[in-house]
Amino acid sequence: MRPSSTCICEHINAVKTKTRFIILMHPKEYKKERNGTGYMTNLQLENSEIIVGVDFSDNTRVNELLGSNENSFLLYPGKNTFNLSQKSSAEMHNFIGKGANIYILDGTWPCARKMLKLSKNLQKLSRVSFDNSIASKFIIKQQPEALCLSTIESVYTVLNLLNKGTIEQCDTADFLVPFEKMIEHQLDYMLNPSSKNYRYGASLEIAPKIRYKTNTERNVVFELD
Repeated sequence: MRPSSTCICEHINAVKTKTRFIILMHPKEYKKERNGTGYMTNLQLENSEIIVGVDFSDNTRVNELLGSNENSFLLYPGKNTFNLSQKSSAEMHNFIGKGANIYILDGTWPCARKMLKLSKNLQKLSRVSFDNSIASKFIIKQQPEALCLSTIESVYTVLNLLNKGTIEQCDTADFLVPFEKMIEHQLDYMLNPSSKNYRYGASLEIAPKIRYKTNTERNVVFELD
């Protein structure tokens, strides 16, 4: 869905996983986000799918998946979650097991909160999370904090933790390459004075949205209820 000059298809190298990733995409992401990393994540994972919506309580496909696999989890930060960064391999196997389904909310933080608030079926799922210590590479998009990761970066982190816990044995070495190439293309346009998309004073640093800063609750990364 991108111009041929900025196409990243040649960099796609789908990874095989035992875990299935269900990307629950907000309609705004589906319709308007040309650089959406949810699409990229889906392309990079053989065992994944995208379901678009806001309230998934009565979504036929979501409920079909929930009914077919008891090992279903929601990737969402919070205090009462199963923190993959702090668990041993044995604990991961006992809690997650093999062939689990992991649901991911793909949208802005406000949109993700709304999706979870409305989706009664998702609220019942056990949650998994991780401790993040890396800054997002998504520097062309404003975020609440540098530590807030995009969908593809979050899945990449989860895969590496599942590999460490021997739940997965997949190669993630090139998982972020399409994402990194997309960033490179965008920066070329933004920082090139001869480009029609040139942005005077564009920076390579992440610029948090000021409106997020006025709400202390939104300023807390990976501590959301």
